[in-house]
Amino acid sequence: MKNEMTIEKILNVLPHRFPFLLVDKILSYEENKITGIKNVTINEPFFQGHFPGYPVMPGVLVIEAMAQVGGVLMLSKEENKGKIPLFAGIDKARFKKPVHPGDQLKIKVEIIKMIKGIGKARAEAFVDDNLVASAELMFTAVKLER
Repeated sequence: MKNEMTIEKILNVLPHRFPFLLVDKILSYEENKITGIKNVTINEPFFQGHFPGYPVMPGVLVIEAMAQVGGVLMLSKEENKGKIPLFAGIDKARFKKPVHPGDQLKIKVEIIKMIKGIGKARAEAFVDDNLVASAELMFTAVKLER
C-alpha cells in the first residue's frame, strides 16, 4: 500500500510547529513502515550557531526528524488520534556523515515491536542513498492533558 502525505496532512497529524517541525513530506506508509522527507535549508535557525562557516545539522535534530516521521505513522493510527508522541528511549544511535544545507534527508522508520503502548522502531536517514544516521527509537503516545 503506497500512500503520500503533503505538509497540510502532516500538520493535521503531528502537533509540532515551526521551528521544530522536521518533516516536509511523507512518500509512503503502511501498517508498520513509513518513509518521509526533511529538506534541509540554510534558513534553519540552528545553522546560525552550528557551525558558523561550516553549517552542520545537529545529530539530535536528525534523530528528532526520524522520530517525527515515526510519529506520523503512530499518530495516523485510530487508537492514537488526539495523543502526542513522546520518546521513551534511544538505542544504537550512529552518525555516519554530516548533514548540510541543501541536503534532503530521506527517512525510513519501521516499527519492530509494540507492547502495552510502548513501541520500538528502527530508523534510518539517508542523503543521496548514503546512510547518514541510524537508531532504535522507543516511544509512546499519551493523551494531551492540560
